Amino acid sequence: MAFPKAELHLHIEGTLEPELAFALAARNGVTLPYADTEALREAYRFDDLQSFLDLYYALMAVLRTADDFTELADAYLARAAAQGVRHAEIFFDPQAHTVRGVPIGTVVEGLGAALDRAEERYGISTRLIMCFLRDESAESALDTLRAAGPYLDRITGVGLDSAEVGHPPAKFREVYEEAARLGLRRVAHAGEEGPAEYIREALDVLGVERIDHGLRCVEDPELVERLARERVPLTLCPLSNVRLRTIDTLKDHPLREMLAAGLMATVNSDDPSYFGGYVGDNFDAVRDTLSLTPDQLRTLARNSFLASFLDDDEPRRERYLAEVEAYDFHLA
Repeated sequence: MAFPKAELHLHIEGTLEPELAFALAARNGVTLPYADTEALREAYRFDDLQSFLDLYYALMAVLRTADDFTELADAYLARAAAQGVRHAEIFFDPQAHTVRGVPIGTVVEGLGAALDRAEERYGISTRLIMCFLRDESAESALDTLRAAGPYLDRITGVGLDSAEVGHPPAKFREVYEEAARLGLRRVAHAGEEGPAEYIREALDVLGVERIDHGLRCVEDPELVERLARERVPLTLCPLSNVRLRTIDTLKDHPLREMLAAGLMATVNSDDPSYFGGYVGDNFDAVRDTLSLTPDQLRTLARNSFLASFLDDDEPRRERYLAEVEAYDFHLA
């Protein structure tokens, strides 16, 4: 589905397709424990979030140089442009690379080389969001933020991802307070596998401006009312939810319920090479499975730009919103 949209929940490491993984492995002298790309694709079958994360981190071994990260980002941007993305806010996980001896500067400079030319080459404006791994220590997150100091001119915000259960948002209060002092925007994964209370904690303790996932807010009517009243964006990832078994089938996804409740829902792809589809594929899936109307699709597209970290006085946002209003969603 190629109507104009922003993607706000996208892990760049999760766009590593098997073909590129093997190409980078060959270039960097890394041996992958799979016979070929088809065997690797077969491994992309997960029982839960942790089984996905185990493979996700293992495959990062092929990412070694700035050129590797540039190639990874370029491949994503080309696919995103073909599916109508006009603006992308891209997550990256520096701790997953520094632990392997890859400096944070290598990651940021490599991604930046692709993002700097994204508008000219693909017609996509971009923002870069640095995520902390919540199953690592709060001290490690603080060390990562400090190490990112020389690169903050390239980084718009911070996020919180990886294994959620047992790692409440409050664990990272200090690093989020420091990020706020540095003028960084703040988001966090919450309410994917963790409880609805984690969403409230991310808002009240971390001061986040968007909730990544937020699926389980529907279990708490009072929280739903608050999210609607305060217009807190939710960056939903429907195909990811199915693949990681946070819902049984796409028919069970509460997206329609969320829209009816006035929530600022958006649709995104999360880790698309692992979860069976990029953002346009996610829209196709929810449109067909949940019988979304053209008006609902337009609302989701509009929400994606309103929830973005584009500056309010930046003409891009109004231009993108005008594209949404002009698009005939009956053709989508």
